[in-house]
Amino acid sequence: MNIRNIRLIIAALIALSSVSCNPRKNEMKMSEEALAPKAERIPHEITANGNTRVDNYYWMKLSEEQKEDTVDEQTRKVVDYLTRENRYLETKMKHTEGLQEKLYQEIIGRIKQTDESVPYRDNGFWYYTRFQEGQEYPIYCRKKGSMDAAEEIILNINELAEGHEFYDEGGFSVSENNKLIAYSEDTVARRRYTIYVKDLTTGRLIGEPILNTEGDITWANDNKTFFYSRKDSVTLRSRWIMRHVVGTDPSTDKIVSEEKDETFYTGIYKTKSKKFLVIWAGSTLTNHYQILEADEPMGTFREFSPREKGIEYNIDHRGSVFYVVTNLDAVNFRLMETPDNQTSREHWKEKIPHRKDTLLQGVEVFNDYLVLSERANANTMMQVINLNSDERHYLDFGEQAYTVYGSVNMDMDSKILRYGYTSMTTPNSTYDYDMQTRKRTLLKQQEVVGGYNSSEYQTERLWATAKDGTKVPMSIVYKKGMVKNGDNNTMLYGYGSYGASMSPTFSSVRLSLLDRGFIYAIAHIRGGQEMGRQWYDDGKMFKKKNTFTDFIDCAEYLIEAGFTKPEKLFASGGSAGGLLMGAVVNMRPDLFKGIIADVPFVDVVTTMLDEDIPLTTGEFDEWGDPKNMESYMYMLEYSPYDQVKAQAYPNMMVTTGLHDSQVQYWEPAKWVAKLRELKTDNNTLLLRTNMETGHGGATGRFKVHRETAQEYAFILDLAGIKN
Repeated sequence: MNIRNIRLIIAALIALSSVSCNPRKNEMKMSEEALAPKAERIPHEITANGNTRVDNYYWMKLSEEQKEDTVDEQTRKVVDYLTRENRYLETKMKHTEGLQEKLYQEIIGRIKQTDESVPYRDNGFWYYTRFQEGQEYPIYCRKKGSMDAAEEIILNINELAEGHEFYDEGGFSVSENNKLIAYSEDTVARRRYTIYVKDLTTGRLIGEPILNTEGDITWANDNKTFFYSRKDSVTLRSRWIMRHVVGTDPSTDKIVSEEKDETFYTGIYKTKSKKFLVIWAGSTLTNHYQILEADEPMGTFREFSPREKGIEYNIDHRGSVFYVVTNLDAVNFRLMETPDNQTSREHWKEKIPHRKDTLLQGVEVFNDYLVLSERANANTMMQVINLNSDERHYLDFGEQAYTVYGSVNMDMDSKILRYGYTSMTTPNSTYDYDMQTRKRTLLKQQEVVGGYNSSEYQTERLWATAKDGTKVPMSIVYKKGMVKNGDNNTMLYGYGSYGASMSPTFSSVRLSLLDRGFIYAIAHIRGGQEMGRQWYDDGKMFKKKNTFTDFIDCAEYLIEAGFTKPEKLFASGGSAGGLLMGAVVNMRPDLFKGIIADVPFVDVVTTMLDEDIPLTTGEFDEWGDPKNMESYMYMLEYSPYDQVKAQAYPNMMVTTGLHDSQVQYWEPAKWVAKLRELKTDNNTLLLRTNMETGHGGATGRFKVHRETAQEYAFILDLAGIKN
């Protein structure tokens, strides 16, 4: 979408609405701005499975072509509505502008402006990322041989982002001879990336840019060929794997693989051993791979193992063996291995068996060690296996609720594991762990500028009981001295979809709530994988409502345990977590004082009926296919937009981005319009549409927190906290 075109429409609309020589008319206009915008109701019938629904706000949906048309009547009408909502928000939030600025300065004041990552070694160079004071974006650098060598800047994202209101760097990859870098960028926020190739010896770009890609880049070992995935221009699904030879016309790039199944996405990577190129294809429940020797990029990819519905796995390579993490006869996954010249399923041999109480998430391969990433009882774990002696041990971390994850480990020969560690009280920390001596070394811990003392804060793991008797974990953090008298402001966060686990991590931003007396809680509800794969299965498809009732039960637990009360309980979630917010406010609006719903997926049935919308076909195994009557009726029962009713709702701030390709802007816009039409309360309802961004909101390490500060100010104002 052309951002400049939208700006022209907005400018014209604002000019038309503000021109008046009549003082009394201007006075009347100002009073009207204090009133919530009312969207026009234009009935539109949507029929499926013999059932007809009437959507009065369907007209808010614009095609990409319409967005480009500055004179299109419907485009102007939609932009006018979104603009009026934005102006209404500004009016309603005007009295908090001082608080917003204070919060913004607090938040960015904790960020170390001149900072540098821990360097890692790869192919003879030390790579690291640094930030400079006042700059929004990273600078990617390297040094040859040692950190004492001269610095070479390979990409300065601040320079690339100049002149763009939105800029997202999709990733970069350096050729094996260290002379070329391919990188990708999105300047529109639709996640359609353009790839460029730069000669690192001259600093000059080579050839023509490659358009409409996923942004992934994988080099073959010949230093002139790389592979990338190209998107379907309508659904934005990664559909084709393309081969490009540096210096040739991208229009001649060869398709090496096409994923024809519309429920699958595809991409490509190189194994850690650098021996194989791997094309992956994945849907919600099934994976498929093709492999090719990285030394032979003009060769033909061969199937790793035949595709089987319901069989999920991922692969990496070491020596002459592929390691396979799979759910084959293993709900929580197990580890198998197979010779790299006999990779079909009948050759897989078990290495680590299935464990009922432990989810195997992945494996990091070294020549002498394997490191398993696992999850149990809502915590992440790391198990180290010595491949020579078969000796095994777990790393110990000593906190109730924490997160550990593998960092950059490029060297197959290394006996050092680099990992990251954090908790709700421990800033992000990078460690090197000697797998032989079991000695760990702290390399860097996130600095909180202005000072931070972890001993002033407390984190706990709590367990709520769901209506069906299931124990649901929560991670909470608060400032010490909190009294369980039921009078504490509390923010409850949740997600609960796609098997994504919401691990407890540190946030310097969150200190602006904690230091004002808030409790912050994460509800690890079903739909994630915090308690294993079954936790995910019990929170999707025909069990999706468990996600919502779990969240409600967590909220009730916090009230019953004396942490808070409904008048001081707030909730937040984004994307599928925004679906969660929409569902729980329909079901139990009385539980919450205020809600933040970021880019919420709320028009479930209509979206899942439209197979031209990005993500739809790939998510039939997550939500259901509404062309099936049983799925249709079940989804309809919880779809937030369809279930809005005449009742009192809590105070709500809803956000979206005009260019969002994941959750289209019209979903939250329609939802707010319908809420305004039907809700019976006088509580605040705000819609913020960022006219220049997409699903992830604003970019830049400072700029993004303008939106954070506004959301925090909304919550603090409701809590009666003005400072």
